[in-house]
Amino acid sequence: MKEDLIRTVRKLSQQYAYTSIQMHETIARKAGFSGTDHKYLGFFLEKGSMTAGELANLTGLTTGAVTGLIDRFEKKNMVKRRFIENDRRKVIIEANTENIMALFAPLYKDFRSGSEELIASFAEDEIRIIESYFQKAIALMNGTTQTLNTTKDEK
Repeated sequence: MKEDLIRTVRKLSQQYAYTSIQMHETIARKAGFSGTDHKYLGFFLEKGSMTAGELANLTGLTTGAVTGLIDRFEKKNMVKRRFIENDRRKVIIEANTENIMALFAPLYKDFRSGSEELIASFAEDEIRIIESYFQKAIALMNGTTQTLNTTKDEK
């Protein structure tokens, strides 16, 4: 019985991930971005500002690809490059949170309110279980990512 439930939840988790990709691709397209660019922009909302190297470490992109990404974001006024005063070789990429939110908030409005209604439909103890699941699932994914990033690629 428990194996069946685990299989069902795993299948639903996959379906959730695929549906999330489809929704985020659609939102990104409406905002004039690719799906991956849109999600990488989310790192700036979460972290605020960072160097190109930090973004490369977060995303796994090459520094050249990150430069192109930052160029695209800067062209749309989503980020700004700021040179470090005492070391002009270092550049901090700062998010223009106001512009990012102005662009994406209307696109997420219905989903956000629907999500809040859905969560509110559960009892408090059920919400805590859902929260616990997500925290543990995120930790598991972060651990898997770290392990894969530190093991040698087999070709």
